[in-house]
Amino acid sequence: MKYPRILAALAAVAGLASAAAVHAQAAWPTKPIALVVPFAAGGPTDVVARTLGASMTKSLGQTVVIENKLGAGGTVAASQVAKANPDGYTFFIHHNGMATSTALYRKLQYNPLTDFEFVSQAVDVPMTLLARKDFPAKDFKEFQAYVKANASKINLANAGLGAVSQLCGLMLERALGVKLTAVPFQGTAPAMNALLGGQVDILCDQTTQTIPHIKSGNVKFYGVTTKNRIKALPDAPTLHEQGLKDFEVVVWHGIYAPKGTPRPILDKMNAAVRTALKDPDVTKRMADLGAEIVPDSKLTSEGLQTWLKSEIDKWGPVIRAAGAFAD
Repeated sequence: MKYPRILAALAAVAGLASAAAVHAQAAWPTKPIALVVPFAAGGPTDVVARTLGASMTKSLGQTVVIENKLGAGGTVAASQVAKANPDGYTFFIHHNGMATSTALYRKLQYNPLTDFEFVSQAVDVPMTLLARKDFPAKDFKEFQAYVKANASKINLANAGLGAVSQLCGLMLERALGVKLTAVPFQGTAPAMNALLGGQVDILCDQTTQTIPHIKSGNVKFYGVTTKNRIKALPDAPTLHEQGLKDFEVVVWHGIYAPKGTPRPILDKMNAAVRTALKDPDVTKRMADLGAEIVPDSKLTSEGLQTWLKSEIDKWGPVIRAAGAFAD
């Protein structure tokens, strides 16, 4: 006779726990939310994250705190987020490196497709090809000739293994048929500082960071990496139109959460991202930086997951052909 009572008590406890979980999800958020950025403060991804976070803070009613966790092309931060408590208070923003890590790292501690929940894409950012201010070539035609003739003497900065600046550099080497000396940094902000200081020769970097330097004339600028010209630099030719046929590198940004984060919370976070992307302050800031807000089809969990899979398939062969691996 005791068993029915025990079962009833257990059912009641389970019901209370379930009700508490539902209430917690409905009340979310009740404290600050961490948005982890895998690169240095001041870098392109950080700029996107802080712009979105400031707007999302208004719509969510809780502060979105940016946490910069550097290391190994974003894999250190990704690994930490994958293991974080899926309670809705840890999220992760990453660019193309989320896809390329599967080919770049032989001992990756997580699976990008199965160890995360998918929130949304956000903005796409073109890349720009730059050189130090006193680099000899005055235009892209001269740039190609000079680089081919002096490849062994030229260094190419990047933001570290797996960064889009590295991928852009690999594609540039492949297109020109040269091998340059890679100089990795922990983020594009320090790489840009080295370029401005004349310590490195060439850098491929996002418009979110390069436009002010291009407009000020502090760097040599040779073109953008999109197929078509961009609104932020309407007079700037693309590398594609200057002879590097089909050369295209665009930085995309996705937002993720630890596996197991409740769907109601993911849906609220997705709504906050969408609201931020319609915020006039955000749209103006993104436009000024040359970033483009993605279409509605990419502003879904499913859209991000599908895109990530396609990018893994795209970049894997490029990386393996270049022999760019890390343990």
